[in-house]
Amino acid sequence: MMDVKMLCCAVLFPLQILLCVLKAAARRLMPHKRRDLGVDVVLITGGGRGIGRHLAKEFAKQGAKKIILWGRTEKCLRETCEEISLTGTECHYFVCDVGNREEVYEQAKVVREKVGDVTILVNNAAVVHGKSLMNSDDDALLKTQHINTLGQFWTTKAFLPRMLELRHGHVVCINSILSLSSIPGAIDYCTSKASAYAFMESLTLGLLDCPGVDCTTILPFHTDTEMFQGMRVRFPQLFPPLNPEMVAHRTVDAVRTNTAFVVLPWTMHFLVILKRSAF
Repeated sequence: MMDVKMLCCAVLFPLQILLCVLKAAARRLMPHKRRDLGVDVVLITGGGRGIGRHLAKEFAKQGAKKIILWGRTEKCLRETCEEISLTGTECHYFVCDVGNREEVYEQAKVVREKVGDVTILVNNAAVVHGKSLMNSDDDALLKTQHINTLGQFWTTKAFLPRMLELRHGHVVCINSILSLSSIPGAIDYCTSKASAYAFMESLTLGLLDCPGVDCTTILPFHTDTEMFQGMRVRFPQLFPPLNPEMVAHRTVDAVRTNTAFVVLPWTMHFLVILKRSAF
């Protein structure tokens, strides 16, 4: 009996793969129906500056009901919040270090009480240490891992259960192409981003059977923001820094079209292929 079941599985497996390929191809060819953000409460970590600030503006522009900003610098959060509020979108901010587990859970509770249920979580907060492994102290390395990796675990754990109850939610990760193709001199950043990528890949697969709750992972090349000031690229004419407004726009569009993974720019696919063929 077991042999018959195994034989059936072996025969059906290629057909299932073919069906998945055909579904994916059909989905790409058919026009995407964009999600209406009018009922969504969006929480953006690292929302006071850089890509986070542009994400807040873009979500507001595309009709999000409420925007919540988390970050470590109150001045930046307040300024961004005021800018969003002037557009007519309700906006709130809370000082929260996502690298601190207790602070994440406490502020998540405050958000639910004061604003309501978060339906779109954007894990954007990140740090670039900027020193070699040998010149870094352990506390700085741990901080990178806490914010870039563990912070996403904690925020997702804080908000995902309610999304599953509501059958309405989206988890977004602003990652980096360096999670797939590492560079020398940024060991802590690359490893933390690779870990975050694996987390999102696993989460995306795990939520396939959970109706109404989805994931998006954005994998941009280095972006023209304060965090990447001083970064040098070997061929700047071929690989210019990305515009943060464009990254924000593509991110919100990916959420509205329920796109799981986005590589920016698309030419970075070749970089990943070349890297894999080099070893």
